[in-house]
Amino acid sequence: MVHKVKGVVARSKGAPVTLETILVPDPGPGEALVDIITSGVCHTDLHYKLGGISDDFPFLLGHEATGVVSAVGPDVTNVAPGDRVVLNWRAVCGNCRACNRGQAQYCFNTHNATQKMTLEDGTELSAALGIGAFTEKTLVAAGQCTKVDADADAAAIGLLGCGVMAGLGAAINTGGVKRGDSVAVIGCGGVGVAAIAGAALAGATTIIAVDIDAKKLERATELGATHTVDSSTNDPVEKIRELTGGFGADVVIDAVGRPETYKQAFYARDLAGTVVLVGVPTPEMTLELPLLDVFGRGGSLKSSWYGDCLPSRDFPMLISLYKQGKLDLDAFVTERITLDQVEEAFNKMHSGSVLRSVVEL
Repeated sequence: MVHKVKGVVARSKGAPVTLETILVPDPGPGEALVDIITSGVCHTDLHYKLGGISDDFPFLLGHEATGVVSAVGPDVTNVAPGDRVVLNWRAVCGNCRACNRGQAQYCFNTHNATQKMTLEDGTELSAALGIGAFTEKTLVAAGQCTKVDADADAAAIGLLGCGVMAGLGAAINTGGVKRGDSVAVIGCGGVGVAAIAGAALAGATTIIAVDIDAKKLERATELGATHTVDSSTNDPVEKIRELTGGFGADVVIDAVGRPETYKQAFYARDLAGTVVLVGVPTPEMTLELPLLDVFGRGGSLKSSWYGDCLPSRDFPMLISLYKQGKLDLDAFVTERITLDQVEEAFNKMHSGSVLRSVVEL
């Protein structure tokens, strides 16, 4: 059986998205059909639309989602029809060298649904991050479904599907922030502010938010920043050192992903400190650092993919903290919109006026 649903499609590079009829097949082996409840409008979707990730147009956008499993294919055991799930783009294989050494969060062979969703004329769609959630139904690999409690706000917990998890994990998992640490976060969009929330959750006592936008710095303070630096008028390296006794922060997180901000992060950390890159650079960007400085400053230079999370481990734990009032996921939901407002939500990203617009179906 083929299901006809409405979905948001990017047909060509930079063109406005369109609301189209999508054909979604029933699940085959290892697949799940999911009725979407909510899907956050993430910068990654904008990157797809602008051709910054690949040129495999047309794309079915959306990936930061919650839903209810409506059907599963043969041999699927991790979820069943009726389960509330958060979708994730790390469907671990269980057999690669990372999985076999107990580090499934670094799985080298994550997978997606085998069957393709299409337009009515048969044109195959590339699902954003293998999910494609700006639609009424989507087809995913069953391993992309993480079962969660049904009594939590779907719009809030769905953000763990990408941006909020990326930021929280950059601090807690990749950065290894500990009680009493000093942390600086450069770039206070959705991912950066989530990194600040993660640092606060881990017990950091000095949390420095760096951005050029006063509204973003205000939001960062609300989510746990103890200090703010307006980098349009201040040298962030000097200010971070000043706020950390002249030494630099124990962990500096670059949530922008540009050579300039990475250098700031590199020189704003303490000796033997850690730099975490979670902002996504574009393919043409290059970085040049004196090798002697890399050697002489010691410490760790890390990149964080999806916050180095393991969804089956991290999603339930973070949702439990949310339900206990210890993690304010509601603060990330700026507005709730419909499918036909996605293009407008992309435009709002440029103004920095929202943390997340969330599509509700």
